Amino acid sequence: MTWNLLLCGLLVATAVPARAQRAAPRAVALRFGALVDGSGRTLRDAVIVVQGERIVSVGVGPGAIPRGAEIRDLRRYTAIPGLIDAHTHMTYYWDRQPATNPWQQQGARNTAVTVYLAQDNALRTLETGVTTVRDLGSRDFTDVAMRELINRGSFPGPRMFVSGHGLGRLRPTTTNPAPVSVVARARIADPADIPAAVKAQVDGGADVIKMYGSTGSASDVTGVQTFSAGEMRSAVEAAHALGKRIAIHSYGPDGGRDATAAGAESVEHAVDLDDATLADMARRGTVYVPTIDHNRYYAEYRAEFGYTDAQAAALDAYRERNMATARRAFQAGVRFAMGSDAVFTMFGQNTRELGWFVALGMTPAQALATATTHGAALLGMEKELGAIAPGYFADIVAVEGDPLADIRVVIDRVRWVMKGGTVVVDRRVNARPAGTRIRGR
Repeated sequence: MTWNLLLCGLLVATAVPARAQRAAPRAVALRFGALVDGSGRTLRDAVIVVQGERIVSVGVGPGAIPRGAEIRDLRRYTAIPGLIDAHTHMTYYWDRQPATNPWQQQGARNTAVTVYLAQDNALRTLETGVTTVRDLGSRDFTDVAMRELINRGSFPGPRMFVSGHGLGRLRPTTTNPAPVSVVARARIADPADIPAAVKAQVDGGADVIKMYGSTGSASDVTGVQTFSAGEMRSAVEAAHALGKRIAIHSYGPDGGRDATAAGAESVEHAVDLDDATLADMARRGTVYVPTIDHNRYYAEYRAEFGYTDAQAAALDAYRERNMATARRAFQAGVRFAMGSDAVFTMFGQNTRELGWFVALGMTPAQALATATTHGAALLGMEKELGAIAPGYFADIVAVEGDPLADIRVVIDRVRWVMKGGTVVVDRRVNARPAGTRIRGR
């Protein structure tokens, strides 16, 4: 036997025991008083067995606990799936320094600093029971950086599906009468550049495409359409050709109608949608993300943004139209997904949208579905997120009370959160917090 053959044999012989030592992670059996599993089913004395980042079994009673499993007693609580917020802006961070404005500070700050500071937004989101977000707009791909840092465990945060830069319309001005498209940043002057702008976002790491199909944001509640039906169709086709879904922002009814007809997976914000558009949304399965609560937030925190009483009144009036449209959409059979449109100091309030959904006529179970099964389907992750079932990610939230009797249980009484098999929030009595804020508010 040559020395080379002998050496190879020794390497193989020593490698086998090393691999054998990499045992599978120990099973953990979570015992809950009840489980609302995402399908509408409720189990009493539920046992969820987790191994690594996935759920391996769901059963009832002590007999469902595998031999040798670590047991965690959560029988005081009800388990629900980790929640999904379908519309956030995680990298919008404001430190509340005196004499600063959230929007101005956001634009002036170094992007690397922004990503670091936005850890606080991530933790506050987890504390609401939201373990997954669809993040719809950032600058300089800070959302991609944040997603990657969370995925590698650099800091705790929700699972992020990000869009990079939202596609926005550049129009001629007196100082720039012939603007040129900035494709990398998705600022479109020439509609022929829309496919290239979509590709630039995907190349930059985007999971989903966002298009601003109308005016309207912050204190601006106008809804003037900014991209035509054909231009929206161009964006949809470009996104779909690259295997990506698209969300189209429209504050007004015209953009919402054309976004639906163009084949967007979701329409964000839109009010005053007519019956024909609602019927088209229901037929196509277009998801409505009305983001009702974010205008409540802007009006309530008007002083932080420097908004006048008149601007706050306009925000409140828009919210009433938003509610009226959402009520009609629900009655028409349109599918909803919960989206907070959280920015700045709204993180930690992500799930208040569910209260508006119940107010417009949903049962608590139907409202909960908007943040679980519907959100997962919108992401194309319905086989891995939004339910508590074997093979799904172990994204599990413990709430105190019955979420099917009172939706405030989901909004106000989150006590413990697991994301991908790791406990990321623990607010139980006498429990040691699982996460640490980088600064208080």
